[in-house]
Amino acid sequence: MISTIVNLQQQGRLMSRIRLFSMLASTLLMAGVAQAQIAIQSLTAATQGGSDVIRIQTSAPLTQLPAGFTIQSPARISLDFPGVVNASGVNVVELNRGNLRSANLVQAGDRTRVVLNLNQPVAYETRIDGNALLILLQPPASATPVGRGVVGSTFAENLSNRVQPLADIDFRRGTDNAGRIVVDLANNQTGVDISQQGRHLVVEFLQTSLPEGLRRRLDVTDFGTPVRTVTATQVGDRVRLVVEPTGNWEHSAIQSDNQFVLEVREIKQDPNRLTQGPQFTGDKLSLNFQNIEVRALLQVIADFTNFNIITSDSVTGNVTLRLQDVPWDQALDIILQSRGLGMRKTGNVIWIAPQTEILAKEREELEARQTIRTLEAVRTQSFRLNFARAEEVATQLTTAVGTGDAQVRILTRQGSVFAEPRTNQLFVTDIASKLEEIQGLIRQLDVPVRQVLIEARIVEAEDNFGRALGVRFGARVNEPITLMRNNGDRLQTTFGFGSIGATGNAPVANIPTPATGAGTFAISLFSPSASRLLNLEIDANESDRRLKTISSPRIVTADQRQATIEDGRKFPFLRRDADGNTTIEFIDASLKLIVTPQITPDGDVIMELEVSNDSPIVFNGETAIQTKSVQTQVLVENGGTVVIGGIFVQEDLNNNERVPVLADVPVLGNLFRSRSTSSRRSEMLVFITPRVLSDATSMSPFR
Repeated sequence: MISTIVNLQQQGRLMSRIRLFSMLASTLLMAGVAQAQIAIQSLTAATQGGSDVIRIQTSAPLTQLPAGFTIQSPARISLDFPGVVNASGVNVVELNRGNLRSANLVQAGDRTRVVLNLNQPVAYETRIDGNALLILLQPPASATPVGRGVVGSTFAENLSNRVQPLADIDFRRGTDNAGRIVVDLANNQTGVDISQQGRHLVVEFLQTSLPEGLRRRLDVTDFGTPVRTVTATQVGDRVRLVVEPTGNWEHSAIQSDNQFVLEVREIKQDPNRLTQGPQFTGDKLSLNFQNIEVRALLQVIADFTNFNIITSDSVTGNVTLRLQDVPWDQALDIILQSRGLGMRKTGNVIWIAPQTEILAKEREELEARQTIRTLEAVRTQSFRLNFARAEEVATQLTTAVGTGDAQVRILTRQGSVFAEPRTNQLFVTDIASKLEEIQGLIRQLDVPVRQVLIEARIVEAEDNFGRALGVRFGARVNEPITLMRNNGDRLQTTFGFGSIGATGNAPVANIPTPATGAGTFAISLFSPSASRLLNLEIDANESDRRLKTISSPRIVTADQRQATIEDGRKFPFLRRDADGNTTIEFIDASLKLIVTPQITPDGDVIMELEVSNDSPIVFNGETAIQTKSVQTQVLVENGGTVVIGGIFVQEDLNNNERVPVLADVPVLGNLFRSRSTSSRRSEMLVFITPRVLSDATSMSPFR
């Protein structure tokens, strides 16, 4: 019975080896078929006459020059070889010669791409030399654009520092619903920097300007691509393009001659794919094993990838799997996850062990490193600060974040810091490695603070208009008129319109007239006997008064520092307490500006503002304070002006005075009326203009 079991185990091992040999044979057969195509056999580099020359040896002469494109940040040259396979046996070639750092050879199907990683962008030429392709890189200092010919292709280096305007920005829909942002550059020497910030793509065109017609925000949602909006703005001496995609996406960028193309594509999930995680880039392989030992399976992957794999003694067990055309790094990831294993890579050596063992190993290393730190000798180093205050930096160094075991401190447990305010120095005591970290931190903290000039303009305008029209109409009668009382007594008096006097020569009362006599017209009628006299005076007045007051306080302050400027007077006021005692209190009536600016990374300014303009007025015979103030927070671009508040007041007054009864007489009643109208309009506007001061303007910001 035991011998039967042994034979069965031997047969199982034999079948596993047969399957392994069959897989290797099929791999060799596929390689033999690939040899029938043109294959890249080697890639070498040399220096000739100050220029770097790359030689790509092929199994047969190329029929045409490979198509290529360049990327300036990071500096790369990519060449595509259609119908060519990679038979060099390596994917990465370390060169480290001149401007060359390394080369990547990536095969996808029947096409191979060669990527040259450079230290800085340069122009290049390609030429076919028998069974080899020669790539000549121009020296970086003398790289000049070379025209495209029959045997060469070049790309331009950004050599011009002059600001050039962009010609056009367009959006198109590409294949597979990809969004294509096409930018027409001023020339082929424009530098481009691409970065991903959160969920946005930011493209910056160096030393360029944006025409007014291109400063816009494109809403491209209706195109049905992953891109939602494209916003173009001018930031200093560069144009910034912010692309807002949505969903799961990837991007690629190509700069060819005077055109830059950014393509954003949706990453489609393949339901037949074993894992939908990150993209794997390893060479594809097929595995079909039943009940194979994990250690033997890892050895198969090691032989396929030429990596050195070290397997822990605790890795045991068997696994059954069938993988068809799967990248080897994805296959390794699947195997490790299925058995609860992990790996750590150092160079071309991979250590595989259970996750618990790896975590325990890392914990031991961290604890040992921490123990060594506690035993390391401390020393003291002084740091002289130029711009920051020593007390503030010392507080930041000693502040701990968190509590308990999760507490994080910049200094170690045996470290300390002392601030000397007279010489503005810091004396830090800690281990040597921590002192190096603190030195780098102080170098970042001890920098000059940017300054901002804030200018406020308070404009007050007042417009008064008044109009009045009245009549002075009276008469005098020298002959006495006798009026009878009810009791028969006689009373001698003089009669006049509007009043009755007690003497014979008293004039009559005046009919209402304007307060001022800007225009007066008088007529007197009398009889030849001069016994009766009639007076008529017409007064008309119209006034127009306009007043405009401009107050412009200015102040310079550092970034995120509050500043105050005030101009005014103090007015005394009498106050009585509950006991009747009188005290004098002074109240300010001033023009005041309180501001706290904050400079954003884009160069704009956020300001917390409080602007007040108080003035004394006379109210009911006493002095009072009229207040006008505004308090707000605004975001303004550097050098821009914003209206943060305004007050508009309008008063209209119509006054009509008349003599009772007589003013109601048709036509003649107008002689016994006076009319006056007045209109008052006042308006106050507050303008704010911030300017970030440079080194050139900080010396005289008020010019």
